[in-house]
Amino acid sequence: MTITDAIRFASAQFQSESARLDAELLLCHVLGVNRSWLFAWPDKNIKGDQQRRFDALVARRAKGEPIAHILGEREFWSLTLKVTPDTLIPRPDTEVLVEQVLRRLPEDSALKVADLGTGSGAIALAIARERPRCRVVATDLSAAALAVAQENARRHRISNVEFRLGRWCEALGGEQFDLIVSNPPYIAEDDSHLAEGDVRFEPRSALVSGRDGLDDIRQISREARELLLNAGWLLLEHGYDQGGNVRSILQENGYKNVVTWCDLAGNERVTGGRRA
Repeated sequence: MTITDAIRFASAQFQSESARLDAELLLCHVLGVNRSWLFAWPDKNIKGDQQRRFDALVARRAKGEPIAHILGEREFWSLTLKVTPDTLIPRPDTEVLVEQVLRRLPEDSALKVADLGTGSGAIALAIARERPRCRVVATDLSAAALAVAQENARRHRISNVEFRLGRWCEALGGEQFDLIVSNPPYIAEDDSHLAEGDVRFEPRSALVSGRDGLDDIRQISREARELLLNAGWLLLEHGYDQGGNVRSILQENGYKNVVTWCDLAGNERVTGGRRA
């Protein structure tokens, strides 16, 4: 089977909008090459042992297992991050959250930032790399997730992040911060999307938050205000249709300058406010 044949075969097995890309990534993983190599050698034959490994990975993807779990990693903000079933898979929409955080942290600043529910460490590590003088505290309720985040920090030699075990602001121990950020669970417990796509393989605790998906955002909004320094920012990622509700939650908890930013698809994705 040639490179072209393998990609065509695998793409036909996947019920995914990114079927061809998925096939290319799996083949790159098996062959130990990049995608440019595939494009340069489309007629090159795949060896027997490589074909067997590729077929096994294709079968896993065809059952719906996320590419990130099969490969064991995902790119986020130019960082290659280890991911496991214990963590949420970093997604491009979350880079909007990182962008808005960085706009509030001058490049030479030495401010204190907390990332609540860090998972793989994607947000905390992106911030820490871009603002090396800042001190970042990353928390998670899952010890397994924190272990993944710590490994990612070591992999990229990022040392200005401290990892703490605990639920939301409880892990901060009353310490105050210039900015608090979170990508918390925000899916309603009866949402039909929980039975579709990659989320079937991700930890439910990182996805679901009560009947309307906003329980954790309510809790974080209440708790974070007491731990923010004067005029400090709280920034939250949320669902595409939750912008209005999240703005109301922040305003009800006394935040000012409440604003929402859209993702690349034009959906409301990140909302923030300042401690009054």
